[in-house]
Order: sequence, then structure tokens, then C-alpha cells
Amino acid sequence: MRKHRRLRPSLAVLAVLAAVGAGTTACGGGDSGGGDGHGGRPPASGRPSPTGGDDRKSPGKTDAQDPARFAPQVKRYAREAGVSPQLVMAILYNESYKPHDPEWEKSWQKIKPDSAFGVANMHRAAFDETKRGRPFAGRSWFDLPDDPGLAIRAESWHLRDLAAQLPGSWPDSYTKEELLALGYNTGAGNMAAFARGARPGPQARTYLDNLRGNWSKAAAALRSSG
Repeated sequence: MRKHRRLRPSLAVLAVLAAVGAGTTACGGGDSGGGDGHGGRPPASGRPSPTGGDDRKSPGKTDAQDPARFAPQVKRYAREAGVSPQLVMAILYNESYKPHDPEWEKSWQKIKPDSAFGVANMHRAAFDETKRGRPFAGRSWFDLPDDPGLAIRAESWHLRDLAAQLPGSWPDSYTKEELLALGYNTGAGNMAAFARGARPGPQARTYLDNLRGNWSKAAAALRSSG
């Protein structure tokens, strides 16, 4: 009986990991099309004045899961990649549904090798493709859990790559930022299909709804950082 009691905590941890791991698919996911309507569009994004940031330290003493603490890195790397800081921040809010503790992520990756790493939930294939020819080309996907700045930098450049794959026009029901967020969540191929009029599936619709809900929160986080 004593042996069984020692096993229970481990089983409980695995259950928690499995429950969180069943959440929203991260960067490079493969949600298929299908489903119905969309919902309201976020307001046009502002462009806060970028500042520098420490790649490895989270500023402030806010909630450990609140992406607002990464505002300096978001501004810095969104500017470097030429993408919207509000979009980068809103995606961080979307991806904050699970704990981003480095040891937790490494433990979960051992159970599920194809899981995503870092505060931006990036899969290995997406990271390895994004880093080619970039200032962080020498870094490893395994660095993401311990380096939020690297995760945000990779997210920003991946969004730039997705933007380069957008068609010249798309339905009025989407903003450019919304399509890029869908591409971040479901992959470039699905993003292009949505831009051609395909309807997102349930997972993609949920991701889009969350983005719209986090849009003003992302703007506020960037403003509050100065």
C-alpha cells in the first residue's frame, strides 16, 4: 500500500499536464477549415514607440503568467521584425492558457515530444524554419523555455514570414492581424485558405475570438510599459 501512495502524486501531475496539453494548438498547428461565422473585428492597432529590453529577464513584478511583463521585449522585437507589437502581445495573451514554467515545459516535452516551447508556444519545425538567416540563427529551440526574449523574437519574425505569404486581398471580415494570428495558430496553408474564403474550424474560431478579446488588453499592456 505504501508503494501505491508514493505513485499517486506522479499520476496527478501527469493528469494535469495532459489536461493543459489538450488546450489550444500553438504555432504551426494544423486546424482544418470548416465551421461558421466570425464575430467583431478588433480596432486598428496602434504602434507604440519601441524600446529595448533584456532578452532573459522579465521586467516588473506582475503576475507570473501575465504577458504584460514582456512589453519591452515585444516592442523591441516587433520593431526589429517590422510587425505590429499589439499583435505580438495579443498572441502572447492567447498562448498564456498554460503554465510557462521552464521545468514544467521540459517535463511535458518528454511526455509529448511534438509539444510547443516558450511563452509564444512555438513548435520546433516552425522555430527552425524561422531562424534561418536571422540574428538568432545560432540558437536552439530547446532554449525557448528559459529565454522569453528569444521566444518573442522568434514569434515576431515568424509573423513577418507569414505576412509575406498573405495574398493581395481577403474578406472584409478579417484584418491583416487576424489572418496572421490564424496563420500563427494553424499554419500558413490554412491562413491562405481563410484569406480565400474558407471558414475556420472550431479551434481556429476559438483562437480568433480569444485574439479579439485580448486585443485591447494587449494595447493596454504596451501603453503601461512606457
